[in-house]
Amino acid sequence: MGLAWQQGPLAGKAVGHFLTEQPLPERLLFAEPLRRRMRVRLGGEWIADSEDVILLHEPGRYPVAYFPLADVSEGVLAPETRTTKHKDLGATAWFTVNGVPHAAWQFSDLPAHAAILRDRVAFAWRAMDAFYEEDERIVGHAADMYHRIDIRKTSRHLVVKDGDRVVADTHHPLALYESGFAPRWYVPREDIDQSALTPVDGQTFCPYKGLASYYDIGSRKRAAWGYPEAWPEVEAVSGWISFEPDVVDVWLDDRKQTLEPGQSVVPHGIDRGLDPEELNQKGH
Repeated sequence: MGLAWQQGPLAGKAVGHFLTEQPLPERLLFAEPLRRRMRVRLGGEWIADSEDVILLHEPGRYPVAYFPLADVSEGVLAPETRTTKHKDLGATAWFTVNGVPHAAWQFSDLPAHAAILRDRVAFAWRAMDAFYEEDERIVGHAADMYHRIDIRKTSRHLVVKDGDRVVADTHHPLALYESGFAPRWYVPREDIDQSALTPVDGQTFCPYKGLASYYDIGSRKRAAWGYPEAWPEVEAVSGWISFEPDVVDVWLDDRKQTLEPGQSVVPHGIDRGLDPEELNQKGH
């Protein structure tokens, strides 16, 4: 999903490889201009507003936005005594932001090859009220320009079984192709035995698709999921259901499906948020 995480080309477990005579370094960081106006809101105030944001792609992490110090409101950054060390970029100084501790950081001793990040600061995603591109709120993490989702209609035959019980049988599923993931197959509800699905508590959040709800199938926990109100960009799968091939039996054109390695989502950290509650925070 994107350039540097999941199985993207700069990720630690990339599904592909570069065709070079000499092996590339184990870790490659990539920084580039975002070329979009980005703003940060905290405590009812705009604390950063810039058209000169740099996006850092680091293996195994979502992209992180770095703002020029000149585009951060005066007085919002209070230096802390806390320092850490980044394995590639050196000493890291931390800031309290309008009373919120450990809410921003800056690389204070960058190597020459990383000078593009000099005099820039990043804000901890989950510590802020909201991030915006122009007047639209961005949730989850900074948008990865290399992330892509394509949804395709197909006439392939997909069957889902719980033991001998047929849970779903369709000749018109939707194939969802998402950067960094193996294909996922979505089934219309009219081709599903609805009585086989037991809704469970708890939702997850995808910055590119929306809130996902989950279902048990018999004794198989969280064996299926769907997006009741998917984002407009992927509204074709709204209300449709996908099935987890390592939990329940999924057959596609008589071939049993398996969960490909590396498909588990990377846990979020201080620089990003994938909590459903983020959608209800101030500034939405």
